[in-house]
Amino acid sequence: SLLYTHVIVTSIMVGLIWIVQLVHYPSFHYIDRDRYSSFHSFHTKSISKIVVPVMLLESVTAMLLLYGLQTIEALLSISFVILIIIWIVTGIFFTRTHRILLMGYNKNIINRMVGLNWIRTILWSIRLVFLFIFLQ
Repeated sequence: SLLYTHVIVTSIMVGLIWIVQLVHYPSFHYIDRDRYSSFHSFHTKSISKIVVPVMLLESVTAMLLLYGLQTIEALLSISFVILIIIWIVTGIFFTRTHRILLMGYNKNIINRMVGLNWIRTILWSIRLVFLFIFLQ
C-alpha cells in the first residue's frame, strides 16, 4: 500500500542520512587537497543520483497519503511538516554549502555542514518513529 511504500522510502532516507552524517561528510577532511574539487564534484553528482529520486518519492508519497486521508491524522501531518522543514534546510543550507565546497577544501565549511546535518538526521529519524507509531 501507499503507507508501506512511504515508510520504506523514509527508512531508506534515514539509513542514507545516518551514513552521510557519521561516515561520508566527516570523510571530507581526509581527501587530498589537490584533488578536493574534483572529488566534491564527483560526490555531488553521484550522491544526487541516489538521494534526489528517493527524496522526491518520499515527498510524493507523503502528499498522496495526506490527500487521501478522510480525517486529519496528527502523526502524518506532523511528519509531513517535518519533511517540509528538511527540504527547506536542505535548500537553504546544503545547496549553498556544496557549491562553496566545489571551489575546494574548507575545514570550517565542512565542520559547519556536519553540524547542520544533525538537524536533518534527527528530523528524518523522528519522522520514521512517527510513521512506525502511525502503523500501529
